Amino acid sequence: MREREIADRLEIGDLLARYAHVLDAGEWARLDLVFTAGAVLDHTSAGGIRGTREEARRWLAETLSRWPVRHHLIGLPVVRFEGDEAEVTVPYTGTLVPPGGVLDAGLVRRGGWHHHRLVRTPYGWRSGELVEEQAWRVTGDGGV
Repeated sequence: MREREIADRLEIGDLLARYAHVLDAGEWARLDLVFTAGAVLDHTSAGGIRGTREEARRWLAETLSRWPVRHHLIGLPVVRFEGDEAEVTVPYTGTLVPPGGVLDAGLVRRGGWHHHRLVRTPYGWRSGELVEEQAWRVTGDGGV
């Protein structure tokens, strides 16, 4: 690997970790540091919306506020570079804990893959498109 590709891979890993942190911390304004202004985010496989960065920001804030404790983990990304763009697939798991931390009364665990279409910008790598591919979901009562 060349030095630039190594640096790009490190920056992309940081970008993906930043997205998980935004979800967990509820720092919705920081989505600007993950997505381009014209980005499209598609969470339909998880029962969510497909919309612009601003629509997704509002939806995430409203939806995730129901779970005061959130914990998203990401795995190692698969990155395919195409000049100043990159296709990235990263596995994720997310745990959502209801108010009061009563684990058997509303805990949600889910996982799958995030597919990003990244672009190099003057501010670093940003996602121009995110497609969530939820593969599994388990609720605290064992239901799916």
